[in-house]
Amino acid sequence: MSLNLLIGGADVPSEGARTYERMDPVTGDVATVAAAASVGDALKAVSSAQAAFAEWSAMGPEVRRAVLVKAGDIMEARADAFVDAMVRETGATAIWAGFNVHLAAGMLREAGAMTTQIGGEVIPSNKPGTLAMAVAKPRGVCLGIAPWNAPVILGTRAVATALACGNTVVLKSSEMCPKVHRLIGECLVEAGLPAGAINVISNAPEDAAKVVKALIEAPEVRHVNFTGSTGVGRIIGRLAGENLKPALLELGGKAPFVVLEDADLEGAVNAAIFGSFMNQGQICMSTERIIVVEAVADAFIEKLAAKAARLPYGNPREKVVLGSLVTEAAAEKMDALIADATSKGAKLVAGGARDGAIHSATLLDGVTSDMRIYGEESFGPVKSIIRVKDADEAIAVANDTEYGLSAAVFSQDITKAMDAANRIQSGICHINGPTVSDEPQMPFGGVKDSGFGRFGGKLGVAEFTVTRWITIEDPKQHYPF
Repeated sequence: MSLNLLIGGADVPSEGARTYERMDPVTGDVATVAAAASVGDALKAVSSAQAAFAEWSAMGPEVRRAVLVKAGDIMEARADAFVDAMVRETGATAIWAGFNVHLAAGMLREAGAMTTQIGGEVIPSNKPGTLAMAVAKPRGVCLGIAPWNAPVILGTRAVATALACGNTVVLKSSEMCPKVHRLIGECLVEAGLPAGAINVISNAPEDAAKVVKALIEAPEVRHVNFTGSTGVGRIIGRLAGENLKPALLELGGKAPFVVLEDADLEGAVNAAIFGSFMNQGQICMSTERIIVVEAVADAFIEKLAAKAARLPYGNPREKVVLGSLVTEAAAEKMDALIADATSKGAKLVAGGARDGAIHSATLLDGVTSDMRIYGEESFGPVKSIIRVKDADEAIAVANDTEYGLSAAVFSQDITKAMDAANRIQSGICHINGPTVSDEPQMPFGGVKDSGFGRFGGKLGVAEFTVTRWITIEDPKQHYPF
């Protein structure tokens, strides 16, 4: 049985009943047969969202809050369905899938809490007797384009705050996990969201470009948010700009993990392992570059390599830490990065094994700037270790990238750590914590080629609303003519 589109609160087959198959990256079996939306289907979803806007935007904060909180409860109650779909479609471990559900449910509840924080301000006017206000209002139809790597979290993030602000949404699901993203829409519909306030569109990979273009160009769409690669983000940003529509872009990363000479080495090892290998390193915040001061490098790397070598990997249905990469091609890229680095002098100190789409936790010591892995986002479980002489060189290396999403600094000297954090060019920096971290109320986003704009909290509300200037004036005021 194929998975249909969700349009206007109803299960709708695609035009011509076209479908495509998403394969399980571990078994090679069909994971999901999903509707392959046409441009016409995409525009129907936009029309449905536009038709629902008047009703949803007029509802008070208490009503919107109740729907979003209930959707979070429903999501947690359907956790098994989400976990099963994630494991089958993306090769994720059950632990990662379960965490996705937990955090996404929290995002829905936090979005619900923000419904009473969508306000404005009174601004003193030069006109006597005039009340002037800046008021936040919903934008209209918002388009969310979500990826596969943290699909419940990022699919929910693409729609939750937008809905809290009174917008209606179209969620374009990832071709890699159509069922996971469809389940998010189902939770919201079951929670009582008006028909059409959320619509979920799936499409075949070969149709992605034209479907996205049509969605962005649709006159009713007033805002775009996209999480994914920097390359695709450039295309999304260009299309949005050409159509004079604001875009919130959360893109690639090359997160540095800086270990200074006074770091707590045990704590740094634990954080580096988690940040590097959670979800096989397929997270935008994943630790990509472990930058360690030479004075403690040998001791740190010995501990790090020993722990990485012990991490179990394999079929995500078993008790493992590392499951499958999203495709076998992604795992083959890991082999290419290792081969390039070792041919230029890097030393393989842990891992290096691959079985199809499954790859072990891998560390390369002695990485230099002439190696692919120094600058290229691996988006997998192969990590570079770069030795530096001091904190200044560590910061220079950390900033030697076009990306700037997340970063981490380990030091027991808070003044030194804060100095490093302030000098590293990133949207997020954690002192004595891993690069991988997220909370619904925190401002999340990057700088440089990692995108612009922020999800989360009050900054998220600012993204999904437009500020209007409204005045109440004296009808008998004086005019010069």
